[in-house]
Amino acid sequence: MDSLLRLCLVPFLVSVVEVVGALRRNQDVEFTFVLPAGATECFYQTVTRQSSLEVEYQVIAGSSLDVGFALISPTGYRLVSEFRRSDGIHSVDPTEDGDYRVCFDNSFSSFSEKMVFARLIMNDPKETFGDDITWESQPEPDSLLEYKLVDIWEKFDLVRQHLERSRQAQAALRAFEARDRYLLEDNLWRVSFWSFANLLVMLAVALTQVYTLRSLFNVKQVRA
Repeated sequence: MDSLLRLCLVPFLVSVVEVVGALRRNQDVEFTFVLPAGATECFYQTVTRQSSLEVEYQVIAGSSLDVGFALISPTGYRLVSEFRRSDGIHSVDPTEDGDYRVCFDNSFSSFSEKMVFARLIMNDPKETFGDDITWESQPEPDSLLEYKLVDIWEKFDLVRQHLERSRQAQAALRAFEARDRYLLEDNLWRVSFWSFANLLVMLAVALTQVYTLRSLFNVKQVRA
């Protein structure tokens, strides 16, 4: 009984370690940066052939919340080109082998810098769970215990995929929340500024009216 328990626990612990390792080896990239006024920033991402690349970006702060965007292949071909957009999602499937260039353009803005959130998701169909061994290369299980271990392994792989998707969704929600908070703060400042300006105008008009009315009734007595 003890030997059977050890036989089950060892592969289970190995699977847990491999799950953590797969999570750490994740190639997805998320970053937030400040794009200066009148500048263009480019980032490079190495992608293997016959995989897929998804690029998502959002402008979360800055005047008008817009930037130019370009996605360029390793051979120099411009796959995507956008001008003055606040967000976008673009996919390349299948990809070429090499460095893809992701560029953000703020050259049309002379004074306002932009804060941009970007996320690059890479899916390699050849990438496997564990030690880079495809399921097709695994020998057929010849016992019920091996069937159970394979089933546990597949469950861990499914959980890993769900956790990764959840992390990506949470990152997108954080970017949306940051952009909405910036819009709210900017609108609050504008409302407060114009409310204060209107209050000053109303006080000036009221004082002018009082002064005008007093001047009409301030008749000097003329002695004969």
